[in-house]
Amino acid sequence: MIARPSDRMSRATRLMTFVAALLLGVMYVAPVWSVRLLAPQYPEGIGMYIRLHTVEGVKEHDLNNINSLNHYIGMKPIVPDAIPELKYMPWIVAVLIGTGVGVAALGRRRLLLGWCGAFMLLGAAGLYDFWRWSYDYGHNLDVENAIIVVPDMTYQPPLIGTKQLLNFTATSLPAAGGIAAGASFALAFAALILSYRRRQLSTMTAGAMLAASACAANPHLAFGTDTCSECRMIISDSRFGAVLVTSTGKSLPFDSVDCLLGYLQANRSVDRKGVYVVDAGTPGSLIAAEQAMYVVDGAVRPPMGSTIAYASASSSDGRSMSWLALQQHATEGAGAH
Repeated sequence: MIARPSDRMSRATRLMTFVAALLLGVMYVAPVWSVRLLAPQYPEGIGMYIRLHTVEGVKEHDLNNINSLNHYIGMKPIVPDAIPELKYMPWIVAVLIGTGVGVAALGRRRLLLGWCGAFMLLGAAGLYDFWRWSYDYGHNLDVENAIIVVPDMTYQPPLIGTKQLLNFTATSLPAAGGIAAGASFALAFAALILSYRRRQLSTMTAGAMLAASACAANPHLAFGTDTCSECRMIISDSRFGAVLVTSTGKSLPFDSVDCLLGYLQANRSVDRKGVYVVDAGTPGSLIAAEQAMYVVDGAVRPPMGSTIAYASASSSDGRSMSWLALQQHATEGAGAH
């Protein structure tokens, strides 16, 4: 029976998963995302950082300046305490870190697959939530109280990249925390791929073993090509021949039953898995040696020796005996010499 490939992760993939989980900790000390605005009246630019638990200006007064600009176009002010996601995001990341460390400790591939799936879904949900949040701020404007009103104009910044908003150039990109999160997912996904490639290799090895076992269970002779393991002659007559399969699955071909017996006499310690002989009544077909009857010194003889195997008792001239009796006969003959 071939064992199923192990679900255990290698030491390397466990270490990769552990490092991937720890990388998420960078999100607690570094901004996750940054949005920057560049305009003639702000040549040095202003911007804001989005962290796990708050939103803050890149410089001390940047967030106030952004809210003042937003007031002119009817956009509601950005107030971190009014954004509910900032309250539970630290807890979500903490759970993701804890489960990632747990997956590395347990070392199970299916757990890594589940963790990567949860990581991907949470990341996609986070990006969507940021897009939805920016969409709300950029589209739901208080045009009645706005100082500047441009018909059909919206002010949603890009999710990733650069966009022109009136005379402002808005650029939105991952910050150090977001880059660390991306690197974490890439490392975890690489660990998952590596673990499955290792499993595939194990499966291929198991398949090779199964194929070898199948070949051993179905031995054959290539007439006109195989060489006898005893006398070194080409095996050409499909009425005669034999195959010895060792415990390692190696097949040894013989051009006659006599050559097979000679080999067994000279190699008594060989560990046999199976012995097969050609049924002279059905040329080219092999049967288990124990199932055949053997005619010695009969009317028909092989090129080397005098023994022919049949699937059942034959009426040919000569002595007919079983496989066990034939081996005893060969042993007695060898002893006489």
